[in-house]
Amino acid sequence: MNNSVAINGLRKKYEDFELKNITFDIPKGHVVGILGENGAGKTTTIKAILNLIRKDSGNINIFDLDNIKYEKEIKENIGVVLDDSFLPNYYTPLDINKLMKIIHKNWNEKLFFEYMDKFSLPKNKKIKFYSKGMFIKLKIFVALSYKPKLLILDEPTSGLDPIARSDILDIFSDYMKNEENSILISSHITTDLERLADEIILINNGEVLFNKTRNDLLNNYLLVKCTEEEFNKISRGDYIKYKKNRFEYMVLIDKNIDFKSKYGLNSIKPTLENIMLLYIRG
Repeated sequence: MNNSVAINGLRKKYEDFELKNITFDIPKGHVVGILGENGAGKTTTIKAILNLIRKDSGNINIFDLDNIKYEKEIKENIGVVLDDSFLPNYYTPLDINKLMKIIHKNWNEKLFFEYMDKFSLPKNKKIKFYSKGMFIKLKIFVALSYKPKLLILDEPTSGLDPIARSDILDIFSDYMKNEENSILISSHITTDLERLADEIILINNGEVLFNKTRNDLLNNYLLVKCTEEEFNKISRGDYIKYKKNRFEYMVLIDKNIDFKSKYGLNSIKPTLENIMLLYIRG
């Protein structure tokens, strides 16, 4: 098995939105990030992978198994963190542990309480009284405590302060020390994916705009900022995308084009946020 997940030609149509021919793989031992604006199709893609919605067409294989035919076997080895935790808010972590011991054959009570102690989460406190950061950590610890081979995460750090986000990204980095594990993480927070992801898929309006490695994105592009007069002198074949702002043009270029000698323009390394903005709004 080389891929933890393989998706080919996934389509799902709603009245006002459509996933269009989504195709990508998650290699074993890799972190793949799905990047995009809210409403771009990230969550719909994840729900289709988990068989929470019925796809219109396409194939989804997880661990080389069809995600519908072998759903039960697959989900024994997947940890999932969605916006809705499906945990009763009047439960304490002690209650959650009792429940998970009953319903999940791979549940590791010792590991669960090790996570709780390491991050100082109270075991007797009802989760409705947890802060947002504490609650998200708890959901992640539940997902990790049956040692899944694949983590599927939908906006796991959205709305958190920088310290809580850093803690959570450290947890995911530790999980990936086992090279048999994989992560699919959807986010609109580009700095999280810059730190964690091996490959990045940009989705917009239900379509994949690109599927590239993080190193390709951050090392093979440059960004030029210039005036309208300077932009009008640039040959169309010398830039990839551009965006006109109020006072300047932002131009995404291939690093192999020497804009300094050709146009007298300096270039800088773009961030992932710059690249996303230019591909979507450029």
